[in-house]
Amino acid sequence: MPKKVLIVEDDKKIALALGVRLKASGYDVLQAFDGLQGFMQATKHRPDVVVLDLSMPAGGGLSVAERMRDMVNLATVPIIFMTASKNPELFQAAKKYGALGYLEKPFDAEALLALVRQATGEAPPPAAAAPTAGPTGTPPR
Repeated sequence: MPKKVLIVEDDKKIALALGVRLKASGYDVLQAFDGLQGFMQATKHRPDVVVLDLSMPAGGGLSVAERMRDMVNLATVPIIFMTASKNPELFQAAKKYGALGYLEKPFDAEALLALVRQATGEAPPPAAAAPTAGPTGTPPR
């Protein structure tokens, strides 16, 4: 059975592109276009990993992550955050919610795929245990 990936992204073009790439890699993809939809989809479907935009209407990514961590059945679901912001405080906040990864837009689809594979147990974790950002995998400054 394919692993479920929930993409929570308010930019429908980005969500569609990520969905196509993940489906082509064999994942079952769920999508939501704001924080409230994302939380509801996570609650209903209990995905194997969530790819979560930080800045969205109806609840940003951090509030969705906080609500997920408060729910017993969602508390351990890996979260990969993505953002267009260069604000280092967001990186620290994402770490607070146990971010598996942190990607700055634009990012390489292969970087996202590597994190999804890691989250679903299909690839070993990288040598560095810290969440990553951007195409180079370096945390924001």
